[in-house]
Amino acid sequence: MGKDLCTEFPAARELFLKADAVLGFPLSKICFEGPEEELKQTRNTQPAIFLHSIAVWTILNPHDAAMAAGHSLGEYSALVAAGVLSFEDGLRLVRLRGELMQKAGEENPGTMAAVIGLEAKVVGEICVTAWAEGIVQTANFNSPGQIVISGSVNGVRKAMEVAKSRGAKLVKELVVSGAFHSPLMQSAKDGLKVALDKTEFCDAAIPVYANVTAKPVRNADDIRVSLFEQVTSPVRWEETIMNMSSDGASRFVEIGPGKVLQGLVKRIVPGAALAGFDTAANISAAGNQLDGLKEK
Repeated sequence: MGKDLCTEFPAARELFLKADAVLGFPLSKICFEGPEEELKQTRNTQPAIFLHSIAVWTILNPHDAAMAAGHSLGEYSALVAAGVLSFEDGLRLVRLRGELMQKAGEENPGTMAAVIGLEAKVVGEICVTAWAEGIVQTANFNSPGQIVISGSVNGVRKAMEVAKSRGAKLVKELVVSGAFHSPLMQSAKDGLKVALDKTEFCDAAIPVYANVTAKPVRNADDIRVSLFEQVTSPVRWEETIMNMSSDGASRFVEIGPGKVLQGLVKRIVPGAALAGFDTAANISAAGNQLDGLKEK
């Protein structure tokens, strides 16, 4: 993960080395060599994805981004891109966030499930019905007809059962280490608040659309509160992208590993121009803006 970036781009290599120094352990080694099970531990996954995303952003060095957003963890990358957080502070926060969420998942075991083919209102009603069996709520409003629910094992599985009876096209339990964006993450939320309060936040240079409200925020204090609330609140991704589109966004660029967000945006705003960068190969193909960055 990210090894090709470090091989081809000195700026990425410098960032990975800096991350190791900031965290005090070889995150780069875990990214490059694994073992995969260690990388999949959310305490490592979160800083690894953040590091990869900021490395790509640093290489591209775009100057024309008009607005930014990130899905859950990705909100931290968006905030660094918008000048709200330094790379070092963002890295420390996401590492702590991962540790706290992993611990919360161990102390309060839960699960998550994807529900495909039902309207958000219906899924919300299903969660209310299933709550009698255990905690369950909507966690991610990803795109039209694609919603993730989260909570206790009994609550989520009851909601899955009801969703199938209500005509969902697909209901699938996800392989996760905790019930993210649910009340079962309250201890992680409380622990993160201490670090958020001690971290320096700047006003955003460009609007950043918050997961919690799906609306643009620029004020440093408002952003800090939003990150605190995000831990146990749903990610309003569909609404976020619709609002960005309404505010003038016509080209969406995904920065970091994978293409999941491009797929979601395609369903939310049909016809929008899409691009994504996550490997040395597709960055090098981006054009003249990258001249001189690649090590010969």
